Amino acid sequence: MTYQRYPVLGVQITAIERHEAANVVLAAARDRLPLGVSALAVHGVMEGVLDPEIQYRLNDLEMVVADGQPVRWALRWLHGVGLAERVYGPDLMKDVCRMAAGEGIPIYLYGSTSETLAELERNLNALHPGLKVAGNQPSRFRTATDEEQDADADTILSSGAQIVFVGLGCPRQEIWTYEMRHRLSLPVLAVGAAFDFHAGKSRQAPAWMQKRGLEWLFRLVHEPRRLWRRYVLLNPSYLALVALQASRLRTITTARAQMPLKQVRPG
Repeated sequence: MTYQRYPVLGVQITAIERHEAANVVLAAARDRLPLGVSALAVHGVMEGVLDPEIQYRLNDLEMVVADGQPVRWALRWLHGVGLAERVYGPDLMKDVCRMAAGEGIPIYLYGSTSETLAELERNLNALHPGLKVAGNQPSRFRTATDEEQDADADTILSSGAQIVFVGLGCPRQEIWTYEMRHRLSLPVLAVGAAFDFHAGKSRQAPAWMQKRGLEWLFRLVHEPRRLWRRYVLLNPSYLALVALQASRLRTITTARAQMPLKQVRPG
């Protein structure tokens, strides 16, 4: 099934509900088809606005879902598309893991630290009995060499995994997903903070804040030194640009279909 995509500041967002997105991932896993998925919030959209190469990579992915409430709201404001809820990356990861456990489909975890991955695997197994974690690879927190990237791909393929979750942070995880999904011929999901949340390393905002689009405020209060630039600078810019797009006072362009891209190997 093909789902319509709509531009939000030049980034093509897939109009799909969370349960539908999980079904698409499982279908690709069963058939071993490449599928690049990004759960994108305001920060990710603005990365695409500021860097045409990142925007190009995002728009080449098969599915970019509305992780943030402001992205979901923009679909309605700009295009009249009303989703029942946002496609929150941590919840999408839980849905996919639950379904994978039920079908015996192995998963792979790529990114973050060894400690976080150990806690993440333990918690996922407790939450979804029978889930098969075929392996994991922590981030190197530097650019991977060609040889290391080749070795990572070989390791994932030989593990028997049929779904790969990536937690490298935006936009590194989206770049990794863009570069690796066809090579692996598997669904690859960039889910960002889901690793830290499910590992118990970071606290999630209360449900009432999430529903009102205030998750950014909760995270800013708890990690001000790391996140202040992202939220204090990018959030107002996002709102202003969405307003301009809605008013048609500014034409938001999309990165051209054919553009030379620098090879990037995040690891």
